Amino acid sequence: MDDIVNKVAKSSLVTVDLEDFYPKGKRVLLDIKPWLFEGIVLREKEFRAHLEAHDWASHNGHLIALSCSTDAIIPSWAYLLISTKLSPFAHKVVVGNLSLLESILYQEVIQNLELTPFVGKPVIIKGCTNKEIPSSAYTLLVQKLQPVVSSLFYGEACSTVPLYKNKRKR
Repeated sequence: MDDIVNKVAKSSLVTVDLEDFYPKGKRVLLDIKPWLFEGIVLREKEFRAHLEAHDWASHNGHLIALSCSTDAIIPSWAYLLISTKLSPFAHKVVVGNLSLLESILYQEVIQNLELTPFVGKPVIIKGCTNKEIPSSAYTLLVQKLQPVVSSLFYGEACSTVPLYKNKRKR
């Protein structure tokens, strides 16, 4: 009887799982509505007083998305002022929602991705993850990998969708 051989393990296929690069840190949506007069008007003196009273150290190591849950018109300087308070503590601060924060975090991860392990190889971008990965991260990953790989697939080794094949011989 022949031994069972794992052909996938013996192949030159490289699998990229974006979940392996999931940026660590607590994600926090910081809504500034409570710091506005009646939740809709920014009065500078009162706003600054709320900022002075806030415990910024409680955000140590956090990944922060600043937003306002009302349709208030927030001047740009307000978010900048909050950023100056958060900078000594938070790892990342963005203006927007948690989805935007996640997209920006992954953009940084992919920009810094070392390409050497993928050069000239067939690469599978793993699709099933336990964490929510932004769609934009997959698109950025394709753009980063396509110039260096021999081919790109999406899915699992047993069932992939072909995305790209380099027609040049490497």
